Amino acid sequence: MLTQSRIPKLYDTTFDGALLWFSQMECSNLLFHPEDDPANIIRISSDERLFSDGEVIELNFLLNELEQEIGHEKLIEAAYPVFMNACGIQLDA
Repeated sequence: MLTQSRIPKLYDTTFDGALLWFSQMECSNLLFHPEDDPANIIRISSDERLFSDGEVIELNFLLNELEQEIGHEKLIEAAYPVFMNACGIQLDA
């Protein structure tokens, strides 16, 4: 039986592609910091892992692809405004 992935598609491995992907992760309530191991993310409300083993493999692959193309610092920069938005913090334009 095949199950559909909850992980959004990464359309391209550019800064803008990473920004869009993190935004889609936030909209899906799956946002996590890219320096954290997705295998260790626990949903506080249920004390269960947020991602399945298959999703962890998929996430690690996508993050590695992004890091190879745009670098570690740019990957974090792409996640930053999405995290600030998720926290309700408006960034200056």
